[in-house]
Amino acid sequence: MIGARPAGNIWHPPKPRGTLENHERRRLVMTRALCRDCCEIVDGAAATCSACGGARLLAHAEIERLGIAHIDCDAFYASVEKRDRPELAADEPLIVGHAGGRGVVLTACYVARKFGARSAMPMFQALELCPQATVIPPDMGKYKRVSQEIRAIFAAATSVVEPISLDEAYLDLTGDDCSDVACAAAALAHIARRIEHEIGITVSIGLACNKFLAKLASELQKPRGFSIIGRAEAKGFLAPLSVRKIHGVGAVTARRMEESGLETIADLQALTERQLVARFGKFGHRLALFAHGEDDRRVTPDRPVKSISAETTFGKDTGSGARLREVAEDLCQRVAVQLARKGVAGSSVVLKLKTSDFRILTRTRRLTHPTQRADLIFESVAALIDREADGRTFRLIGVGIAELGSAASADPVDLFSFAAPGNGTDVARVKS
Repeated sequence: MIGARPAGNIWHPPKPRGTLENHERRRLVMTRALCRDCCEIVDGAAATCSACGGARLLAHAEIERLGIAHIDCDAFYASVEKRDRPELAADEPLIVGHAGGRGVVLTACYVARKFGARSAMPMFQALELCPQATVIPPDMGKYKRVSQEIRAIFAAATSVVEPISLDEAYLDLTGDDCSDVACAAAALAHIARRIEHEIGITVSIGLACNKFLAKLASELQKPRGFSIIGRAEAKGFLAPLSVRKIHGVGAVTARRMEESGLETIADLQALTERQLVARFGKFGHRLALFAHGEDDRRVTPDRPVKSISAETTFGKDTGSGARLREVAEDLCQRVAVQLARKGVAGSSVVLKLKTSDFRILTRTRRLTHPTQRADLIFESVAALIDREADGRTFRLIGVGIAELGSAASADPVDLFSFAAPGNGTDVARVKS
């Protein structure tokens, strides 16, 4: 694994024990490096780029053989706002989100993050941690336009792009239709440079052999990072990480793992696939792959988002309507944040409940207009909860929103009402 390094500081993987010096010298000569200044592939043993003299070299033994990337814009909304508002100094903390008692943080710039502010945090809490921050309401139309400009830059490098949200995407640069540069790493450096020069914000890049590792790599050196996880080092790199780093392992599954003594990925690596399946069902197959740095998911272009949801399992089953509403309100906030991040709005609110005897109930209510607002989602969810809190006890609650579309039509001015109870559509499904 390698990430962005200070100028002039050439990083190479640790020398294996017992390796001879002459063998080490041969290995260094064989290692190639990417110059992030001129986007050329050069000798990895050099201190500076032989093409431009730059010192931002990224050396890795597999740099010319990897082609799956994850690109994530750095503090996207905040970066766009700082770009467009010269009065905001680079070192000034900025939070994008709705102020007020129920407002949440959509994103915080890296200055604000140093004080503890973070995405999905209640705004009042973020301002307690960073009271000097400037708060700006989001402009989703603008962010969507910037996102489209960035995707056009991606498209110039490869047609195989899988957007995850407005500010991140997977790219497959292994095909014949990719840009005719030396390798995927060089193409990615070109992308990062174009986004900085043409869009005016920065991105962080992860390069690997699959989506799981690429996503992990992109998180290593933010902001303006470029990190690589190769096939040879993947298993060792993963071993000390928390099981929570595995794609698909949520808070409930993570607690279950940790309670059974599975705290690190190394603990999962010690188990066979059969043992993991016995403990975690079908997900055990996926765990076995991820634990060893493998991932068979393909980069899938233009996959539509059908719904957004959040759920939680209670530590102790509850039949209290007040408790259900309390937890649901937090879930609604989480769903609203994801709606805003993805630049979509939904017209159908979904309540999911799992009873103590593991029966799943789904209740749906259609809204008169698409929304991104947590309070409007919660108003509908609370009404559905009031119907179901009839003495039964529940072990899980989930909130979702479906029938997604563009955020442009969401939340007309002065819209505070849902479809009347007699006009809305309530759908109930029960399955064992």
